[in-house]
Amino acid sequence: MSELRQDPTTFDWVIIAKERAKRPHEFRKHGPTKSSLLSHSEECPFCPGNEDRTPGAVAVYGPPDNWKIRVVPNKFAALTPEGNTQRDEWKMFRKTLGYGRHEVVIESPLHNKCIAYMEDDHVEQLIGVYRDRYLELKKDPNIKVIIIFKNHGEAAGTSLEHPHTQIVASPVVPPFIRRRYEIATQHFDNTERCLYCDLLFTEFEAKERIVQESEFFVALHPFASRSPFETWIMPKVHSSSFGKIAAIEIADLSRILKGIFLKLHVSLGNPDYNLIVHTAPVDDEHKTYYLWHIQIIPRLTLAAGFELGSGIFINTSVPEETAAFMREVKVP
Repeated sequence: MSELRQDPTTFDWVIIAKERAKRPHEFRKHGPTKSSLLSHSEECPFCPGNEDRTPGAVAVYGPPDNWKIRVVPNKFAALTPEGNTQRDEWKMFRKTLGYGRHEVVIESPLHNKCIAYMEDDHVEQLIGVYRDRYLELKKDPNIKVIIIFKNHGEAAGTSLEHPHTQIVASPVVPPFIRRRYEIATQHFDNTERCLYCDLLFTEFEAKERIVQESEFFVALHPFASRSPFETWIMPKVHSSSFGKIAAIEIADLSRILKGIFLKLHVSLGNPDYNLIVHTAPVDDEHKTYYLWHIQIIPRLTLAAGFELGSGIFINTSVPEETAAFMREVKVP
């Protein structure tokens, strides 16, 4: 029989469809994977030698003619630094200029080098770049929230195969983010404890959904996972803001992040996925109500009419089973 599970961080309900759930190995892709790509593409604007096809870099890591990571403004930016944040209102309608920042982190000079197969020090440097850009973008007093995300594969919404991450700095905090933060605040007001730390402690007690653990981080499949193999990476040391991550934590995070991606790549055939770094709004990052974390959502199923009409996701896998499957995956 199926189960309705509630996500304690959002109060959203998820249907775990046990009666039509697939076995974890049945989600594996068939056919060629992205690993079959060449290491360089003449058509790719992110490959070395094609630097003139992107806006000028705002940061380059390594020599300009032999760079390891480049950060450039998004050529088709959702938000731009021109203009201001003044609002224009007429009766029920409100608008403002699309002010903000939208950057692209080109993760590697190699067209086919995904995080799963990067060298350890390269992944560590990449996470350091995320933190550097976060700290730089938050200097703008108009910026209220910084969203770091990665789309991998067509099903995840990417249009370029070259490994890259995007960072959007917005002058408004969306209600979706506000809701998560308000629920965490309500829990703190009632208990004087962090909701996410309580959740992590409960997961340690249950032991069923933890995939991997390191000195500073835990990777798990959430109790109310919205999709098969949804993975959260949560810090053991409380911090509301990703921008506060220490160097020793970055090194540790790089290993567990690479390990999770390698397990996904090996077991599921390099699935398309979205990665999001959830962090407190800039004005709230010094408060203790929230715990920043990383969410990885493999795009193994599609939302259909029921999900779109109700807001209730149907997950055709059981998190306890997918977590156990992932723990047993052997990686090189």
